[in-house]
Amino acid sequence: MPKFTFRQLELFAALPEHSTLGSAAQRLHISESALSHAISELEAALGEQLCIRRKAKGMHLTPTGRHFAKRAGELLREASVLADGLGEVRGELKGPVALGCYTGLASNVLPAVLEGMAKLHPKVDISITVGDHSELLPALEDGSLDTAVVYDIGLPVGVERKVIYETEVMAVLAADDPLAGKGDIELADLATRPLIMLNTAPSTEYTQLMFSQRGLKPQLGAVVPQIDLVRAMVGRGLGYSLLMSRPNQIPVSSEGKGLITRHLRPRAGQTSVVAVWPKEAVLTNRAKAVVQYAVEVLDAANPEGTGDRNSRAGGPQLGDA
Repeated sequence: MPKFTFRQLELFAALPEHSTLGSAAQRLHISESALSHAISELEAALGEQLCIRRKAKGMHLTPTGRHFAKRAGELLREASVLADGLGEVRGELKGPVALGCYTGLASNVLPAVLEGMAKLHPKVDISITVGDHSELLPALEDGSLDTAVVYDIGLPVGVERKVIYETEVMAVLAADDPLAGKGDIELADLATRPLIMLNTAPSTEYTQLMFSQRGLKPQLGAVVPQIDLVRAMVGRGLGYSLLMSRPNQIPVSSEGKGLITRHLRPRAGQTSVVAVWPKEAVLTNRAKAVVQYAVEVLDAANPEGTGDRNSRAGGPQLGDA
């Protein structure tokens, strides 16, 4: 039976993230020569070439190497789960959780979760990655993230999900906009006005779909990559926007200008914000605690929550197991 150490597995599992041994060694806090030696020892133990190293062309893994790196990551996570169980016997949670969050949700979701977890489980170390679906879903697949908080839109079949809170698309207007004095707003009343559209996946495609389903075409005022910029432009009266309701949202832009949100008539874009993770992955109890706390603190803080998340969860409940 080939013999290798957990340290060797840890080093090799990190290689797919790097194109050169030098960058991998720097990230892993090890000398390049020591990393190269560890790879060579693994190759000798397995009798397989795992990595092709060329000074002029960098480094890349062989197909066997890619398979081995993926499986090494899985073994390390399984070992972490085993260690978690031993820690819980002592009545504590400690260790890392790699948490992803969709860009448009981050400022409303993460502060409350990080604050509460720091009080409840101070030995849990949460690292944060913010991005859109095109960045977060591959990171879940390759094991870089334990779980990610995203919209339940366009997700692949190979993920488990846990509903955190229900949400829907709302019209966002400047406080002095003539439509701000109305109740619900029809999408047709907005279609001829400039739309400040958030340009991230899946927000852009979802907004365009809403209009096309009603036989409408939006009049684009601007397409911008950040939600705070969207709200700032709306606050200055440069147009309206369509954004999902979110918890802990204050009715002003980053410049302090007033904003008003209104339901659409008929109600539109009703979906969920969910925590997701690969079906083949086993969430650590640390990650389960993060997800469960997010449900508790964010569902209560969301003004559009239905209080019926369990009936629409579509995924497993997070127990103590």
